[in-house]
Order: sequence, then C-alpha cells, then structure tokens
Amino acid sequence: MKLLNQLRKDEKGFTLIELLAVIVILAVIAAIAVPYILGIVDKSKENSDVAMFHQVYEASRLYVAAEKNGTAPDLVKVKTELVTAKYLESGIVLPSTKKAISAGKVEYTNGVLTKVTLSTEDGTYTLGSADVIASTGKKAKAAAGEEYTSE
Repeated sequence: MKLLNQLRKDEKGFTLIELLAVIVILAVIAAIAVPYILGIVDKSKENSDVAMFHQVYEASRLYVAAEKNGTAPDLVKVKTELVTAKYLESGIVLPSTKKAISAGKVEYTNGVLTKVTLSTEDGTYTLGSADVIASTGKKAKAAAGEEYTSE
C-alpha cells in the first residue's frame, strides 16, 4: 500500500480538465486574432490598389510635362498613351486581384486632376482626385457595363 501511494505521488502529466482549459484559451485567442489578421490583409490589398492609382497619376504628370509641354489635356489614356510612350510598363495589374489593367484614363479639368479610372476584366474602378493625390481612400467599382461617375 505504501508503495502504491508513493507511485501515485510520482505520476506526472496533465489532467483532462487542464488540457480542456488550454484548448479553450487557444480557441478564444484564435477567435480574436483571425478576423484582425484578415482585416490587415484586406486593408493592405486596398492600399496597394490606391498606390497603383497614384502611380498612374504620377506617370500621367510626367507624360504631360514631357510630351504635352506641360499643358494637361482633358484625358490621358493609360494604354494608348502612358504605356505606349513607356511611362508605365506594359502588363501592369491591379494588385488586389492580380488582373491585368486592360484600359484606363486620367481625367483633367482645366489642368487639374479630376479622377483616375482603371479597367480590368472584373470591372471598372475609379478614384477621385483628392484620394489619388493623397494616396488614400477606397477604390469604387462600377456596375458591369457602367462607368463610375460619383466623386
């Protein structure tokens, strides 16, 4: 009997209750962390898209300065002017979707940026001038076959 009691005291390990407590704590941490991490991923995709709009705008500014003698036209086309004149690389993509930008335009009114519009096979996206210049904001997607017109 004495030997049996001594063996029980020397037993090491975790009880079922202790293991369940650890599992519950890990589940609570995961429930909090996963949505937060997914939010960060979505926000970074959105920020990279906005950076692409800003890059297109900056390319159009260089194009206007070099090719149009500083006088901004009402419209600068992404593919036929910026890509052709090598102010943007061919095969540029919208970072969040990895879809090729098939068309786009940078619109000016009296030499002041109005908006930037980029099109992929998924749709047409537009960002207003304030958001493009500041590299902030959220791109707006137009309905299929329509162009986004709101600022």
